[in-house]
Amino acid sequence: MKMFNGKNPGGNLEAAVRGLSNPKLIIMMSDAKSFENNVNKLEAMYPGVPSISCIAMGYDRNICESGVIIAAFTEGVRVAVNVLEKVSTMPARYIDRLKKDVETIKPGKDNTAIIDFCSANDAAVMTTLSALISRYNLQVMGATGDGGKVAVCGKVYTDAMVYAVIKNEGGKVKSYKENIYVPKDSTMQLIASRTDKAKYYLGELNGRPAKQVYMELTKVSERDIMTQTFKNPFGKMIGDDVCIVSIKGVSGNGLTLYRQINDSDILTLLEMRDPLEVAESTVSNIRHDFHRISAIFSVNCVFRYLVLKERGELNPYLDKIGQLGPSCGLIGFGEHYNTQFVNQTMTCVVFE
Repeated sequence: MKMFNGKNPGGNLEAAVRGLSNPKLIIMMSDAKSFENNVNKLEAMYPGVPSISCIAMGYDRNICESGVIIAAFTEGVRVAVNVLEKVSTMPARYIDRLKKDVETIKPGKDNTAIIDFCSANDAAVMTTLSALISRYNLQVMGATGDGGKVAVCGKVYTDAMVYAVIKNEGGKVKSYKENIYVPKDSTMQLIASRTDKAKYYLGELNGRPAKQVYMELTKVSERDIMTQTFKNPFGKMIGDDVCIVSIKGVSGNGLTLYRQINDSDILTLLEMRDPLEVAESTVSNIRHDFHRISAIFSVNCVFRYLVLKERGELNPYLDKIGQLGPSCGLIGFGEHYNTQFVNQTMTCVVFE
C-alpha cells in the first residue's frame, strides 16, 4: 500500500492535493474557517472517492497549525466509510452500518483497521464498537475533532462519528498507544467518590475534596491546576496499564475531568517522563513488529501538543516518529485506542 501526504498552511485545498491521483481513501484535517468549504471542494474534486474529515491541526514530520493537511491511501487497500449519527444520545442506533461495512471488507487476521473522527460522547461510542472490535480482531485509532463537526464524503455532521474501515491487502496493521506518564508513587491509592458521570465530575478523593487533595499532592494553587495537569494528570490503573485522566476544570471543591470516573474507582497521581526517550522506545517497538512500513497515521492529544511545544520538542518528536516511514496525523481532544477512550496520549495505526 501507499500513502500520500499533502498540506497547505493557508487552507488551499488545491495546493494540498497537488500530485494526488487515483486515491482509494482521503483523510482531511482542516482549520475551522476553511472546513466546510474544503469538505465541499474535496467531494467536487474527487467525486465518489471515500473520505472522512475533521477540524484539527495536522502534521507530517512537522506541525501544520493552520490550513489543511491531507492523508490519502492510493493503492493496496479496500475501504468503506460511513457515519454513526446521534452519538450523544443513541450511540448504538446505527451500529449495523459499521457491521455491514466491516463484513463487506472481509477482514482477515491482523490486516484491518478503523480510523474514526468523533464530535462527542467518545467513551460511549468506543463501548458500542467493542463487540465488533473483538469479533473481527480490528485495530482502532481515532480522535475527537474540534468544533463539534465531522464529515464523510462531502457531508458535514454534528453529534456523530465518521469512520473509515481499511483493509491492508499487502500486509498487517497494528495500533499502538504511547504514554509519557508513570505513577509518581506506586503505593498511592486515591479512591474516588461523589462523582457525576454525566458531568465528568470528581467530588472527593479518599473522602476529602478532590480539588484540595490535588493541590496538596502537587503543591500548586487553585489558579495553577489547569497547567499542572500537563505535568501531573491522574491515572486509573487497569491491570499493569495506566489510563490517563486529564483535569478539565475546577468546579466548587471538586474537579471536572476529560473522562468519566465512577465512585470507588482507584486513581493515582502521574508524573511526566522524557517525551523523546519515550518516543525512542515507541520507535523501537514498532521496528520490532514491522520489517517494512507503508504508512503511519496517528493522533496526539492537544495537551501533549502544548507540553511538547513548550519544551521545544514538538517537531523533533514528530520527526522521530516520521523516521519509521510515511507518517501524518492530527492534534485531537481525546484519543481512541481499540476499545479505550484515553487522554494525554498518542495513538497510531501502522500499516505494513
